[in-house]
Amino acid sequence: MAKSNTIFVCSECGATSPRWLGRCPSCGKFNTMAEEIVSPAAAAPKKAATHHTAHALPLSQVEYKSYERTPSGISEFDNVIGGGIVKGSLVLLGGDPGIGKSTILTQIAAHLSQAHRVLYFSAEESCSQVKLRTERLGLDSDNLLLINETCIDGLEAELDGVEFCVIDSIQAVYTDDLSSSAGSVGQVRECASRLMRIAKSRGITFFIIGHVTKEGALAGPKVLEHIMDTVLYFEGENQENYRILRSVKNRFGNVSEVGVFEMTDRGVIPVTDYSGIFLSESRGEEAGAVVTPARTGNRCLNVEVQTLISKTTFGQPRRMPLGVDYNKLVLLLAVLEKRCGVNLGGFDVYVNVMGGIRLGEPASDLAVCAALASSYFDKPIDKFTAAFGEVGLTGEVRAVSYAEKRVAECVKMGFKKVLVPAKNMKSMTKYMDKIDIVPVLYVGTMIKNLFR
Repeated sequence: MAKSNTIFVCSECGATSPRWLGRCPSCGKFNTMAEEIVSPAAAAPKKAATHHTAHALPLSQVEYKSYERTPSGISEFDNVIGGGIVKGSLVLLGGDPGIGKSTILTQIAAHLSQAHRVLYFSAEESCSQVKLRTERLGLDSDNLLLINETCIDGLEAELDGVEFCVIDSIQAVYTDDLSSSAGSVGQVRECASRLMRIAKSRGITFFIIGHVTKEGALAGPKVLEHIMDTVLYFEGENQENYRILRSVKNRFGNVSEVGVFEMTDRGVIPVTDYSGIFLSESRGEEAGAVVTPARTGNRCLNVEVQTLISKTTFGQPRRMPLGVDYNKLVLLLAVLEKRCGVNLGGFDVYVNVMGGIRLGEPASDLAVCAALASSYFDKPIDKFTAAFGEVGLTGEVRAVSYAEKRVAECVKMGFKKVLVPAKNMKSMTKYMDKIDIVPVLYVGTMIKNLFR
């Protein structure tokens, strides 16, 4: 009998090594090499030479048809994925344990089962546990098929006539083709590849639940995200009622779309008035807070940026941003010191974006600078004032995209004043009588007008 071999596989890039390494030689990540046991496969027969039948076509001759979309029954979910579920696609939903991944997909499966044949493939819970969840949520699940199984090899036999299938979760299933345990790099990669082949050949839509690491990234190899058509993250604090559904990859719609939900005892409910929930009630009473209209996909929502500056008690001042990139914060602090005379070298700086929103766009720079200056001078900014704009290293405030939508969102929420880049003023004429629009050319000028 042939002896099994032990190899080490990188969980990030899938590179293999005969021995354990602290750093992957391929992608350079540390502590990503995981042990796997591989049984030697029998020598495969040599394939005969084949003739390829595919031929290149001019782009004008390529035929296509519009994607057929099916409503999920949850409006915010449809908005995030581009307007509905595309037939034959793979949707990966990641998130922390207990965040509500199984809950929202159970709601979607129950809604789809009213008109379609839906299979819930549960590898972590028994069928009775899934049924208990549907009863707790008050869902009509008579046409929803349940199966409790961990081996994916028997899945194809259960897919006759099935149009939608939920896999809960990809890290808990395995295939007999590999000897490694469920959740290993090889098993996740092989199971995901098999689901992709089934989806594309039979037109079945798969909703796949994936666990995340302590760093917040999807567990398993990066090829898992590459295979998927749509990758979603379900985020939020378990102690809070609100959840955020974020799209990081979508072959059938816009990327970076955000949906807001409220977790209740009746399941996940979409939130339509999403801007107001990211604003604190004490806004404007304490220094260090300002509102910025942030763009999420094709929508804008008002979020509050809070800052706190205190004298450092250590030799090295601390920089603690939440929701803002660390390198961006360091850059803005340098601009404030050099161009505006706000010396924060001996202070600890803390930045937090309310509601768990991440501000990855440069349009939030002006709001962060205003909040930092407010905390430094200990002077609050009026609660009905918002700000947006990109700040350059020279202190210049640059124009940003979606300026009209941002101002329109401020008008909708009842704001009285908004600080905007001076180069965006040409498109603000129709809002002049609705809100006080203040053009800002340099961040230093803004700080002088607000606090000095």
